[in-house]
Amino acid sequence: MALPNQRHRSVGERICLQFRGWVVWPALPASGIDVNYENILYELRGPMALITINRADKHNAISLATLDELQHAARAAALDDNVRVITITGAGDRAFASGSDLSEVLHRDFRKALEPIVQGLADQLERTPKPTIAAINGICMGGGLEVALGCDLRICVPHARFATPEGKLGIIPGGGATARLPRIVGRGWGMEMMLMGEPINAERALAIGLVTRVVAADELLAEAQRMAEHLASFAPFVPRTMKAMVHFGMEASLAGALMFEKYAQGALVQTEDKVEGITAFLEKRPPEFKGR
Repeated sequence: MALPNQRHRSVGERICLQFRGWVVWPALPASGIDVNYENILYELRGPMALITINRADKHNAISLATLDELQHAARAAALDDNVRVITITGAGDRAFASGSDLSEVLHRDFRKALEPIVQGLADQLERTPKPTIAAINGICMGGGLEVALGCDLRICVPHARFATPEGKLGIIPGGGATARLPRIVGRGWGMEMMLMGEPINAERALAIGLVTRVVAADELLAEAQRMAEHLASFAPFVPRTMKAMVHFGMEASLAGALMFEKYAQGALVQTEDKVEGITAFLEKRPPEFKGR
């Protein structure tokens, strides 16, 4: 399907589209989606789309069917103009996602292993222009951790545990951990977690930068909601442009990243929202951004 004419996109959408192959889809109707999922729950909470992995009896292990539904829901949220932030969590209070469904991995062959699978979902979350949050409510291991690594922000409960235990199963991570984990926590802790395969707790995850907030279990989703509402208070293309800056900058040379930053800021200073934001600050009033 042909993409909409470039003239009709916002500045932020044009920036995201032009770099790193990000996709900007045409918007869905305001009503969003009406799908009966079997393995996940999809809910709109103000500006936040909440996607819940709903397999608590299996510690929210990610089966291929679950993965398909997660990808569908993430795309639906990206398409919905009413959604400003996408949050993923797990059902129950024991696990965010314990990993890929091992009953399926047991019979996986070389051909299937070369498919994107979890890596495809993590890449989708990373490339989606809207900010994404992993609200980690317990065990977060293997493929579950790789889904969280694809999110822009990760928050967790005190009893959360994180690990890449694939080495103990005779395999290595296949959903992006070997690339994303050391980029987020550094090579040293990336190597520690992947080579040793031992779980780390929430305190350690916070210390190494794997998560940025640890909150009480009964406050986890409320905290994600507060973060979403905070992000939604910005001019619409600011968070998505900031996200593009960081992801592109991490992959580019320093000179290339700095140049991209200048051009991106140059685009944003031409917007009506820039004028409104600065004027509102000087007049000591809340801004009224319009996404223009």
